[in-house]
Amino acid sequence: MGARESIAKKVAWISVWSNIVLTLGKIFIGWYGKSDAVFADGIHSAADVFASIIVLLVIKLANKPADEDHPYGHGKAEIIVSGVVGMVLLLVSAYVVYEGISGFFHPIEAPSLMAMWVAIISYGAKVVLYRYSLGVATQHKSKAIEAIAFDHKADIVASIAAAAGVLLSVAGDRLGLGFLLYSDKVASIFVAYLIFKISREMLTEAFHILIERSVDPELLQDYITIISEFQDIRRIDRVRAREHGHYILVDIRISIDHFKTIKEGHDLSKEIKGALIKKYDNIQEVMIHLNPYFPEGEGIKDKFRAPQ
Repeated sequence: MGARESIAKKVAWISVWSNIVLTLGKIFIGWYGKSDAVFADGIHSAADVFASIIVLLVIKLANKPADEDHPYGHGKAEIIVSGVVGMVLLLVSAYVVYEGISGFFHPIEAPSLMAMWVAIISYGAKVVLYRYSLGVATQHKSKAIEAIAFDHKADIVASIAAAAGVLLSVAGDRLGLGFLLYSDKVASIFVAYLIFKISREMLTEAFHILIERSVDPELLQDYITIISEFQDIRRIDRVRAREHGHYILVDIRISIDHFKTIKEGHDLSKEIKGALIKKYDNIQEVMIHLNPYFPEGEGIKDKFRAPQ
């Protein structure tokens, strides 16, 4: 947990400082260069700073081991953070749309090409940050770091859109094509859509995990395959699993011969748990309930029936 917490903080701090620089650059140049798209991209980067700071505040809590008050651990703290970041991005997208649409009802002029270069620099920085953050999130199975990566992902396309909007507006001004002057406004609304799309994905995932949606059916079937390899199991009654932040909790009900001793059942449960955790290191806990199996019941043919 110490190493995981350390690398998470490192990613968050890198995101904080890089986003502070980009935020100041894009907001200032966007305002000075009269580009709504670049200014909107700067507002998004400001939201990224906020998101990264929240992640820093919650990482230590999310990595705390289980205690008496929280027997299943504190992993859902990361999910709550992911949801908060999603809500912030949703509000940001609404603000950017409002600013973009209102721009159509005011006198308009072409933005400065300097704003385009700032957007291009932001694009390059965000590509690097996104790949780095997503790699760390995947390696350490961290929803909080994944939220940071998604923020960077939104900025990648947003920066491209902002740069294109500025370029088309400048081209429209120089070529006398008045309708192209509105390209920067259109780009800012497109940036808002991208921000909204990311926020929706984050909020949807956070919601499903908080209400304890089951893990992917293919992953659940992999668990069942591992369990079915133990010959002492006469029937698999039910297998359930749910995400709890960066780790997974598994619940299993199996039937073994009714004459097996408590120790034999305990040893079998321990072996099953060890086999699952050996293959999937993100499994935090495996709870196994044993049912007695009687030959005059449903029979050995039901051993591998699908969980109910």
